[in-house]
Amino acid sequence: MYLDETDYRILQLLQTNAQLTIKEIAAEINLSITPVHDRIKKLEREGVIEKYVTILNKKRLGKGLTVFCNVTLDKQQRENFQEFSEAMLQMPEVVECCVVSGTFDYLIKIIATDVESYHTFYQEKLATLKAISHISSFFVMSEVKSTTSLPI
Repeated sequence: MYLDETDYRILQLLQTNAQLTIKEIAAEINLSITPVHDRIKKLEREGVIEKYVTILNKKRLGKGLTVFCNVTLDKQQRENFQEFSEAMLQMPEVVECCVVSGTFDYLIKIIATDVESYHTFYQEKLATLKAISHISSFFVMSEVKSTTSLPI
């Protein structure tokens, strides 16, 4: 799908604040309401805009610990990857999970209340998966940058 400068401007505005009204977006980019509405609907239809979400404050919800884990599977077989990936989809503590290249197979991001709750998650959920050979955990000390905005 071809995107012009106006489409990109709309996307930038929505990434900054998805609660902007069509009227507010139209005023910001100097277009009337109807073409802005039509462009947004087209961006949604074409899958450029996937969904609208609310970003929650982890600390205010008592979820102050972020942990990254490098996970290496026992054997790099399709069944192991499938089994592990399916397990990750069932664990709400896991907020991101990526298959990566390099010295390990997965990089996962986990949100927990504290070290004790992470330890429970680790022992009772993550480490019980039979396809895993090795797990390395890295605790986030301070978040320098965290954004959902794509560089467009």
